Amino acid sequence: MLLFVGLGNPTPDSENNRHNIGFKIIDSINKSFGLTKQKPKFKGLLTTGNIGDKKVYAIKPLTFMNNSGICIRELIEYFKINAEDVIVFHDDLDVEFGKIKAKFGGSSAGHNGISSIDKFIGKDYSRVRIGIGKPSRNIDVADYVLQNFDEEEKINIERISKNITESISILVEKKLDLFSSTVNNK
Repeated sequence: MLLFVGLGNPTPDSENNRHNIGFKIIDSINKSFGLTKQKPKFKGLLTTGNIGDKKVYAIKPLTFMNNSGICIRELIEYFKINAEDVIVFHDDLDVEFGKIKAKFGGSSAGHNGISSIDKFIGKDYSRVRIGIGKPSRNIDVADYVLQNFDEEEKINIERISKNITESISILVEKKLDLFSSTVNNK
């Protein structure tokens, strides 16, 4: 069993924010693999299905970014999913726009959604860090992550989402370095 988590904020005006890239990846996975219709459960929007021979749950927490861990803990306790079988998709300022870095464990690097998950389930889970780059102007980081992607970035996000879903079988096997290099070289 695996749990895919996409981080974001649930308000309609947040839909195209940089901070909501995790939600976009979950939507892409749901569509590509025909997971069930999203249902409100565990303080999130939950889908289920199979990818290959693995049972997969995918969730978009509705607790807002800074409280994502509340949703995740409830779900893993209910389904008895090990933290090691959780894979979180999230934005990352320290990764070049459009690049992917998958890793197991580590620090939150100041990402409030990751900090919340660490607090509620520990640090022993996988993260797929999706680069949104740093602000190019003199703009506050909090404002930058809550800005919408521009039109060119939206096109690139669609390409990134497609590359991730096309390589998901590698991620399901938890081959994180191979997954990162495969997605980045498409």
